[in-house]
Amino acid sequence: MGDRLRLAVGVMGNVASMLLYATPMLTFSRVMKKKNVEGFSCVPYVLTLCNCCLYTWYGLPVVSYRWENFPVVTINGIGILLETSFILIYLWFSSAKGKKEVAKTVVSIILICAATGIISTFVFHDHHHRKVFVGSIAVVASAAMYASPLAVVRQVIKTESVEFMPFHLSLFSFLTSCLWLAYGLLSHDLFIASPNMVGVPLCMLQLMLYFKYRKNPIKELEPEKWPDLEFNDDKLKQEFHLDEKKDQSTLDVTENLSTKI
Repeated sequence: MGDRLRLAVGVMGNVASMLLYATPMLTFSRVMKKKNVEGFSCVPYVLTLCNCCLYTWYGLPVVSYRWENFPVVTINGIGILLETSFILIYLWFSSAKGKKEVAKTVVSIILICAATGIISTFVFHDHHHRKVFVGSIAVVASAAMYASPLAVVRQVIKTESVEFMPFHLSLFSFLTSCLWLAYGLLSHDLFIASPNMVGVPLCMLQLMLYFKYRKNPIKELEPEKWPDLEFNDDKLKQEFHLDEKKDQSTLDVTENLSTKI
């Protein structure tokens, strides 16, 4: 009975996670139509890719006991394919500078995952120590993934607008965290349950903010509150040079008048 319940929760977790992983499709369909990433950050997708890679390895029989975590393998394997697709689309349409930054981050993630796989396979020779080693790294990666939307939460609080925090994304995140928390507890596996102990309250916070500000009109971001440092810096330099030219012209006119007098 316990194994059937755990499997059922795992299947529901797969469905919820699939909906969560699929939500960026709308964002990237927009990117492909406009052929521009429009300032979207690739960091959440890279962190999610790292999380999926580590938990796929964690669920495989090399680390876990046989196929005890088969639902973890299936959904994270699908997650790898989806997140890789999103990152490739981002790379295709981003600027040269953006491509370099994303490429550096992705290479770092690949190296971390490869090192984790090699060390867990050749250094540790039993499932328990492999699970502790891989699970510990996966927990850190998962915590980083859940922490990535905090910037959006801060923006929602400052602007009192949920324009950049879609309801369906917060809802699917909440459902996914709840189901995988239940799965981890039923499996007596803290490496699966513990990240979701962080994820559930964060997702609840997002939902609370959504219901608090959902009726508020969309506010324009004020430059003095949300400065674009690079743009403003160039603008200030231009204005400074213009002021210098004006001052120089004034001095020239004054000198000419003085000479005539």
